[in-house]
Amino acid sequence: MTVPDRLFTPRFFLMCGFTLTVFLSAFQLLPTAPFRVQELGGTPFQSGLFLGLLTYASALSAPLTGALADRLGRTRQLVICSLIITGFSAFYAVAPTVFLLLVFVPIHGVVWSGLLAASAAYLTSLLPPARRGEGIAYWGLASVMAVAIAPPIGFWLYNHGWVWLCLAAAALNLLMAVIASRLPEAPRSTEVPALADHPPHRWIEWRIIALSVPLFLYSYSYGAITSFSAIRADELGVHPKSIYLTALAVAILASRPLLGRVGDRFGYRRVFLPSLVVITIGLLLLTIAHTRAGLVASAIVFGLGYGTAYPVFAAYITHGVGEERRGAAFGAILAAFDTGIGTGSTLTGWIAGHGGLAVAFGTATALSALAVPTFLAADRKFGFKRRAADSAA
Repeated sequence: MTVPDRLFTPRFFLMCGFTLTVFLSAFQLLPTAPFRVQELGGTPFQSGLFLGLLTYASALSAPLTGALADRLGRTRQLVICSLIITGFSAFYAVAPTVFLLLVFVPIHGVVWSGLLAASAAYLTSLLPPARRGEGIAYWGLASVMAVAIAPPIGFWLYNHGWVWLCLAAAALNLLMAVIASRLPEAPRSTEVPALADHPPHRWIEWRIIALSVPLFLYSYSYGAITSFSAIRADELGVHPKSIYLTALAVAILASRPLLGRVGDRFGYRRVFLPSLVVITIGLLLLTIAHTRAGLVASAIVFGLGYGTAYPVFAAYITHGVGEERRGAAFGAILAAFDTGIGTGSTLTGWIAGHGGLAVAFGTATALSALAVPTFLAADRKFGFKRRAADSAA
């Protein structure tokens, strides 16, 4: 393997550490915030609004904040966003009312989108083109591991006091800023216009938004699963209630590096389409599952598809978009992804209340099944040349 094909570099590991810290901080706060809202006298609906407002604000702003990273500089944006989120964590520690929490969390969501889009754009600039799918898959393991371990830590801190939880999150945010400050800024492309040269609506990668609609369709199911798989297990008398999410995490951790490499070798489009089919099969198994074995089988199948789809899709996009537009591209991807998760979490609860969880998961299955024809249609109209899509070289 030649030096240009080297994947594991010091900067790659530094970015993995940054991402691990980002998600450790966020997923200590997000599962515990609803309890804080109720502690302050808020309703269950207001508790759900905390995550909902953050998610939708992130999704709606991501195309612009991602493009901003292309113009402002990705390292600079990572440092600025990390410091601002530190301020939010400190503010949440002393915010005296639910109203103030809910007023500020959408702004938090906007900054969060800028952080995620800039980090993804920076990471892909480090990867050798022939190993981009593999690199994105390995990098994604940092967030998966953080999401697995952060909530228990968050609840342990919350038991010692909300202020301690917020201070711990703020400390992690400061660590994020320190790590980001050690990342050298890539040379700014002369093809990127200055901030004042174009209005913000021209920064957006509309083509990527169209190509990302399948991500919305299958991430809807992820929002449904993260919010209601434990409730479904409880309905079926399956213990532990978290068994679906545990099996899902294990399946993703085990399969992502291997299958990301398959995308590099055989073509991202060729791997992305089967992964969408596998996601739908996993959801179908969940809809008809009535035993622990059925839930675990669904989680494994869904995890194989879900864990593969994002890395190969992101690699497909980065092979078709110039380096100077990577932030805008990842902002568009993030918009589709977060909108799907937020909508899936919200609508699944409403559908379950009227028809039961089997119907709600069946709806997610039907939407996921639309991802393949939707991608084929979007790719035919807006896709990149086959050289970029089906070859990593």
